[in-house]
Amino acid sequence: MDDQRNLYVSRPDAVRRYQIGDKQGTHIAGDIGQGSGLNQLKESRYVFVDRQQTVYVPDCFNHRAMKWNKGATEGIVVAEVHGNGNALNQLAFPNGLLVDTLDILYVTEFRNDRVMRWPKGARQHS
Repeated sequence: MDDQRNLYVSRPDAVRRYQIGDKQGTHIAGDIGQGSGLNQLKESRYVFVDRQQTVYVPDCFNHRAMKWNKGATEGIVVAEVHGNGNALNQLAFPNGLLVDTLDILYVTEFRNDRVMRWPKGARQHS
């Protein structure tokens, strides 16, 4: 939930936002079928929303972390990696994430059992 009491729900191919009493929800991210385009997700299982209603999603089967600014129609890859793997420049099935008050992104991975850290604006993790 965000600070305005909106509930965000992640499905394998989309994120929707629901306001109290809303039965249909509002499309936020994905929702055009699974895929690897900037407007698609593939097996997303978690969603994080910051105070500006920016939505962050670990895009599990695409091995990336995505961000949708409020009102955006396409996401931005915020954890730039080089495919699936266990090298320091790779992610393997990211399954959780959060952004702290310093805008540092933390991504958890299912396959590698690790947490990766990306400072704001970084092109790769630290």
